Parts: sequence; C-alpha cells; structure tokens
Amino acid sequence: MSSETVSVERVAKSYGRHEAVKSVSLALNAGETIALVGHNGAGKTTLIKLMLGLIRPSAGNVRVLGENPAAGEFAARKSLGYLPENVSFNMALTGRETLAFYARLKRAALCQVPELLDRVGLSAAMDRRVGTYSKGMRQRLGLAQALLGSPQVLLLDEPTTGLDPSLRRSFYAIIDELKSQGTTVLLSSHALTELEGKADRVIIVNRGIKIADGTIDELRHIARLPTRIRLKLADREPGTVERWISDTGRWQRVNGHMLEIDAAPEDKIQLLRRAAAEGAPVADLDLIPPTLDELYAHFLSTQDALP
Repeated sequence: MSSETVSVERVAKSYGRHEAVKSVSLALNAGETIALVGHNGAGKTTLIKLMLGLIRPSAGNVRVLGENPAAGEFAARKSLGYLPENVSFNMALTGRETLAFYARLKRAALCQVPELLDRVGLSAAMDRRVGTYSKGMRQRLGLAQALLGSPQVLLLDEPTTGLDPSLRRSFYAIIDELKSQGTTVLLSSHALTELEGKADRVIIVNRGIKIADGTIDELRHIARLPTRIRLKLADREPGTVERWISDTGRWQRVNGHMLEIDAAPEDKIQLLRRAAAEGAPVADLDLIPPTLDELYAHFLSTQDALP
C-alpha cells in the first residue's frame, strides 16, 4: 500500500457530557477503499466531519494530506471530495448550473462540469431543473460534486442511497477507477452486504469506539466464526448417507437433498476432504464464509460482553 493520506491519532470528540468519539486511532492510505460501518450514532459521521475540518477534536490529532483540516488555512481542502448522507441543492437551478456553482466554490475548472455529469449518467438531464430530479438523480449529482477537482481523498456518507442496482454497479465502477488512480475512498454505509468485495479494509465503530479494523479475511481470522459448508447429497443406497452424515459433526438438513454443516476453522479442511473423497455421497458443495453482516454482529456482541 502506498503513502498515508489521513491520520487520526487518539482522537476524542465530546458534546457536553456526550462522547461521540472516544480515543480513536486509524490511518487511511492512497489507493485504498475503506468501509466505515456502524449503527446510527456510532460515531461515523463525527469522524468524517473531523477529517473534513468541520469540527475540532476535543483531544488527539487529525492530519489530512499532511495538514490539520480544522486549521484556518487548509490548502489541502481542494484535494478533498465529500458526499453527505442527505444531499440538498437549490431546486431552481439546473444540474449544470449546480455543478458549476460548486466548481467555482472549489476553484475547480468549469470544463469538468459536462464531463462529470456524463460520468454519473446525467448528461441528458444536465439542463433540467434539479427540482425535477428523482432522489437517485440528486444523489448522482452529489457524487459529481464530490468528484470536482480530482480529489485525492474522497469521503462518502451513505453514497448509494436511492440508486437502483444498475446505478450502484456504475457507482462502484467509478470507485474502482479512482482507486486505480491512487485516490483514498472512505465509504460510510449501512449496506454491509453490498460492501463485501468492494472494500479493501473494514473499520467497525460502535458507541464512539473503534472495535475492529482489517481486511474481511483478517476479521474472519480474528472472529473465528464457522464456515458454512452446503452439500448437495447424491442418491445412494439406504443408510449410506445417514452413516456418512453421522460422522460430520454439527449439521442440519435443508431439504431432502441438501445438508448444511457449520465448520469451525480448524475442521474446515478435514470436512472438505471427506466431502471430496471417493465414495462420499456428495454431488456438489458450496462454501459460505462468514459474511460482513455476521462479522459485524460478532464484534458488536464481543464489545457488549466487555465489563
């Protein structure tokens, strides 16, 4: 992984007696896509606001592209892109006028406007008033706004809200392109299933505390949750399947010809060898590793169990 673009060191943020973020440390790198996940109120949006310099930490240090984002002169601000969870635009302006307005604010080249609108699929609607746009179209306009100036760091809060499956694919294609160009992309989202395979790393926060940080494979290794092995059973002589099943450990029948086994990490290879061995009454099998949803629930329950 290349150089560090965002550094958060032992950062806390309090509002009166409420601690929104409690001694969080994390680092984001160039060319990396990171998923920031947690319940509402977990501290995700507060962390993003700290990275943007919209609020100051009560303790600790935040550095973005080598600078303090809350400083009066934050030159790196032009290299940041941000999409809030709820986009809000002047409904009387057209899409083209809206993006041109934000380009002037950011001192970005106006020639980018038609290109970015085309990139997010709004070229045919760029001269329509934003008030005629659907929620998904306004979300795409917000993404175009975030992409102004070719940002080095892109912070996206619930970016796929209102997008249909086709547009979500287009969105992640844009994210992959930005990643290949070295952009740091932080995705704050509740859509955990959607994020699997899209993020290089997952950071889980809860009650203002970072409770997990790593690739999905690393989190699976830490959590040691069972892998689900789903077997399609072959037709065999009566009693053959039953005798074979009795030696597999914890299992359940899904229907007459399907079997599910929850395999502990240390038992997985042995069970796969048995299922693939000659004479095993198995016609096909699928491996279903712990999902991000399951990992998320595990780390939350682990934190809840702490005194």
